[in-house]
Amino acid sequence: MKGKRILLGVTGGIAAYKTTFLIRLLKKLGAEVKVIMTPASCDFVSPLVLATLSENPVAIDFWNKKTGEWYNHVDLACWADVYLIAPVTANTLSKLASGACDNMVLATYLSAKCPVIIAPAMDLDMYAHPTTRINLNRLEEFGNHIVPAEFGELASGLVGQGRMAEPETLVEAVKGVLNPNKLLYEGVSMLITAGPTYEAIDPVRFIGNHSSGKMGMELAKQALSMGAKVTLVLGPSAQTYTHPNLTLINITSADELFEVIQQNWSNHQVGIFSAAVADYKPKTQSLQKIKKQAETLILELVKNPDSLAWAGEHKTSDQFLVGFALETDQVIDYAVEKLKKKNLDAIVANSLTDEGAGFAHDTNRVVVLDKHTKSTIFELSTKQVIAENILIHLKQLMK
Repeated sequence: MKGKRILLGVTGGIAAYKTTFLIRLLKKLGAEVKVIMTPASCDFVSPLVLATLSENPVAIDFWNKKTGEWYNHVDLACWADVYLIAPVTANTLSKLASGACDNMVLATYLSAKCPVIIAPAMDLDMYAHPTTRINLNRLEEFGNHIVPAEFGELASGLVGQGRMAEPETLVEAVKGVLNPNKLLYEGVSMLITAGPTYEAIDPVRFIGNHSSGKMGMELAKQALSMGAKVTLVLGPSAQTYTHPNLTLINITSADELFEVIQQNWSNHQVGIFSAAVADYKPKTQSLQKIKKQAETLILELVKNPDSLAWAGEHKTSDQFLVGFALETDQVIDYAVEKLKKKNLDAIVANSLTDEGAGFAHDTNRVVVLDKHTKSTIFELSTKQVIAENILIHLKQLMK
């Protein structure tokens, strides 16, 4: 996003207040932002606020009647790398679809050669109306990118679909449009596992690990930005994310994970199993909290079902399966053994002893081994960059 030029068109809906947060997010990522407003939108958010946040003058009319300054919609359209119109009211939606041109937002749209993103926002009955659906479909046929309205509380007091997508979702949409790899996984269904599993000892205690789920979540985010449809199976984690093409399934234990994999693996083309699954679980789980009485407590552990091995055993020739191996020693040797034993197409290995890598960090360093054990190293970087590099590399291995 650094140095990218984002033109934001704001129309007259209550959701216009969210553009203040949207601009701050875009600026924080290093983007340059300019804003165009319809006259009606000024009743919902102050042009001064948006000018201050964007650090650029806000264009409302075709010229400033006080200064005589001319705002050239053609220049603005040529300047932008992306034109994001948010919120888009039912009125503006109709005008965009029909080619009307009675304000700066619309005139700039008709002059835009860059990608255009449209984020509708209106009451649920308006959003569900046949004319709205026709207009959205028509704009999509024109090549525009539609970010669907979300379900939630509306200004009318009703609850339903019509809320403008949250600023974070719109930022991801902008990233997706700007992403040179945005079509890399178009139409590909991907099953990703992430986070730890917790194996209950009693209602209070469990066996687990320090996995945060950050790496798996970044893989899901980057896959979505590259056009994939992702089912993310997430163990106990603070990680959250929403996306129209994301199906999130929360699990706690290895048994739950295994059940989800059995139900879903056959419906996906690519599997990336990054979850840190507990190898063992208590043979019995106490129904009540175990009291501290004896000096020692012996727990008998039994093996958990191996979801990765099961997926490798049931993998078809049209499926591509990737595992993860976090080790403390003999990283490559253990990774190669896992790669072969579990019938994987590739494995991502990393060491807990590498500084800045492993659990909880925002960075990672990994080695990707293909099925012929040829290795590719991705040096220490943010997990976002590592995830992007892994996915690009895996696509090359699939050819």
